[in-house]
Amino acid sequence: MNITTFDFKDIPQFSDTDKAYTLGDKNLRPFYKYDVTLEVFEDVIKNKKFEAEQRNVLVKELEMQYEDVEASEATLQNIQRLKAANCYTVVTAHQPNLFTGPLYSIYKIISTINLAEKLAKKYPKQQFVPIFWTGGEDHDFEEVNHLNLFGNRLIWEDEQGGPVGKYSVDSLRTVLDQTKEILGDGAYAKEVADKLEAFYGNATQYSEAVKHFLNWIFGAYGLVIVNANTAGFKRQMIPLFKDELLHQPSKPIIEQTIQDLEAAGYQQQAYAREINLFYLSPNKRSRIVKQGDSYEVLDTDIRFSEAEILKTLKEHPENFSPNVVLRPLFQESILPNLAYIGGGGEIAYWLERKTQFEHYQVPFPMLIRRCSVLWIPKGMTKLMSKLNIQVEQLFEDTHHLLKQYVLDHTEEELSLQEELESLNKVFECILTKAKRVDPALEPGVLGQQVQMQKAVENLEQRLIRAEKKKNETSMQRIQKLKDNLFPKNGLQERYDNFLAFYSRYGRTFLDTLKANLDVLDKKFVVIED
Repeated sequence: MNITTFDFKDIPQFSDTDKAYTLGDKNLRPFYKYDVTLEVFEDVIKNKKFEAEQRNVLVKELEMQYEDVEASEATLQNIQRLKAANCYTVVTAHQPNLFTGPLYSIYKIISTINLAEKLAKKYPKQQFVPIFWTGGEDHDFEEVNHLNLFGNRLIWEDEQGGPVGKYSVDSLRTVLDQTKEILGDGAYAKEVADKLEAFYGNATQYSEAVKHFLNWIFGAYGLVIVNANTAGFKRQMIPLFKDELLHQPSKPIIEQTIQDLEAAGYQQQAYAREINLFYLSPNKRSRIVKQGDSYEVLDTDIRFSEAEILKTLKEHPENFSPNVVLRPLFQESILPNLAYIGGGGEIAYWLERKTQFEHYQVPFPMLIRRCSVLWIPKGMTKLMSKLNIQVEQLFEDTHHLLKQYVLDHTEEELSLQEELESLNKVFECILTKAKRVDPALEPGVLGQQVQMQKAVENLEQRLIRAEKKKNETSMQRIQKLKDNLFPKNGLQERYDNFLAFYSRYGRTFLDTLKANLDVLDKKFVVIED
């Protein structure tokens, strides 16, 4: 494998906020607590307070969640390590996308595992556990019910409603069979297909299938998977949830932060509501709103007085579900966590939370941008060699790449830049004469100049198109290259699925990623087979 890295600033597909945070834009500095360096973790550790009783709850919940899991010794040891006062976590989180979803979910987890190992070497007196937080409470089924596999978009059709993690998997059979058929009969393909069948074909709930599959992929590295949708975890959130219900502090705090971010030139990511809690009922996850002195659960007949909703919160905290505004607080309240590893969009909404954390006196974690990767299979590497296209050119717009290839490989002079410069000089002379005769002629001359410039530019494009036809085979190959590595003109990691790569490479895919991803390097990694 050949490994190349690029600075984030050179990746046009990344958003301005993503680049700004990763590259340390001073305008964003008020919105996060820690600079992202290995040495700064010393301060993060000092500032993290996590009581013994919280650790007991955490370990007890995890032990119950892993009762039916064929966990590795590394994972089981990590769960027990969490009892110790010197043990901390580093966390990534993601919705439970179908069969792991886009590749970046894999890269997030590898980033987190490697960071935990790196911290253990730097701080040998401490212990560090990599955590994957499954977003099983999310009810936006359309965001998780599909995957893209070898150019096929596979969709899980279902209308159960409510938190996705609680879905029955009965309706998964069709898409499961389609996936197995597409994977084919290769040794690695059969291995992963058998695991899909074992975990997704026999689970009682979708969240269980996700947990077992991720454990099979990452268990050897000691990853611990947390499902926070339990009464035990949520009982710790009763004071915060109660404050949200009674006083609604989050909305004004976050709105002020968003105003400050917008003043600094950055856009809003998440919308804070008056009450940032959902209520869970069978097959529903519905917003809680306050109407006068009562609380209503939208799209249901459920109504509470203030006393009734507080009583329900005390007796059944598992019925309350934080939205995106409160989820980070939930995570940081129930884990001895030091850092959150996320994508550019996630980091952007975490930047809106710092003042909210300060209000609740919850330590704000270090925010670390996950690793980004482009994996170039052997066939595409050979095609690049034939076309003499370099890795850095792949990030260019397809039209620009095609045009530049034609310009670089034609024997004719296709650029009309010199002619355009000559034309402009002619018009400068015409404009000078026209202004001497009548200054009112100037707009008309300038208008004619613009028209002639466009005409020359159009002629240049016609020359390039004609040359492209002469290089039609190469044009088709470049288009194939871009379609494979940048599906729908986007990054591969946001589109392609893990199964496509595991079915080709097996564990070598994971081992290669693990050997080459360092989240503190702040580089885009290209891996060429």
